[in-house]
Amino acid sequence: MLGFTHVFTGIGKTGGIVVDGVSSDVVKVRIDPGRYILRTEKYRERIRSFFSALPERSIVWIVAEDRPVNIEILNIISRSVPEDTIRLAYIFTPQRELVNEKKPEWADSFETVFYDSLWEFLRQDVPLVEAYRRAAETIARAFTYLHTNLEGRMLINVDYADFLTVTGGGNVGILRLLDRIDFDWHWGLWDRGMVVTLVGDDVSLKEAHSVLERFQELLREKDIIWGMVVDGNLRGKAQVLALLVKKWGE
Repeated sequence: MLGFTHVFTGIGKTGGIVVDGVSSDVVKVRIDPGRYILRTEKYRERIRSFFSALPERSIVWIVAEDRPVNIEILNIISRSVPEDTIRLAYIFTPQRELVNEKKPEWADSFETVFYDSLWEFLRQDVPLVEAYRRAAETIARAFTYLHTNLEGRMLINVDYADFLTVTGGGNVGILRLLDRIDFDWHWGLWDRGMVVTLVGDDVSLKEAHSVLERFQELLREKDIIWGMVVDGNLRGKAQVLALLVKKWGE
C-alpha cells in the first residue's frame, strides 16, 4: 500500500508542543488561537487556503485542548480539507473521560477522536501545567512511533490497512505510550485496536513476550491487532503503544 502524507496540526500552546515534539518526517502546522481571535477573517482565510490545498491521501491530525476557540478552528480545518482526507483529532480533556460523554457535534466529521484526560499524570499529584507538559511529550513520542512504523519499520502484523480499519467509522479512542501497564484502569471498555510492544535490542525475547502477554490478558475478549518491533533507542526497557477505539455511544 502506498504511503500517506501525515499533517500534524497543533492548535494552541499544548497542541503546538505535541506537534513540535513529533520527530518523524511529517508536515507540521501550528495555529495560534490568539491571532485567530484578533484577526479572525484574514486568519481564517489563511487556514482555509492551506488545508484546501493538501495533497490526495493526506491524514490530518488535529491536536488541541477542548476549548471553544480551538474547536471553532478545528471545524474550519475539517471543512476545508479535500474530501478524501482522513481526519483524526487528539483532544486534551483533563479529568474528563470523553468516552463517557455524548458525542459532540464537531466530532461527526472525524474518523476517530482520541482524547487524553491526563489520568496518568494527575494521579501523581502534579500541577495541571506539569501534567500537560508530560502528556504532550509522551503523546509526541507516541505519534512518532506510530508514524515511523507505519511508514518504514513495518510492525509485525500491523500496517496501514489495519490502521485505517481500526480508526475508520466514527470512533472515540485513546492513543497511549506506556512504560508500564496499569491494571486498575478501564481497558476493558474498548472494542478494538492495535497494541504494539516496543523493545530495546538488548531486551530478551522472553521479557518482551511477558509484557505483551500481560496486556493480552487484559484485552483477551477484544478485537486487537498485536504487533512487536525492536527499537535500538530503547535501551534495556520495553514500552507498549496502545491505540484503542469504540463507536460513540456504544
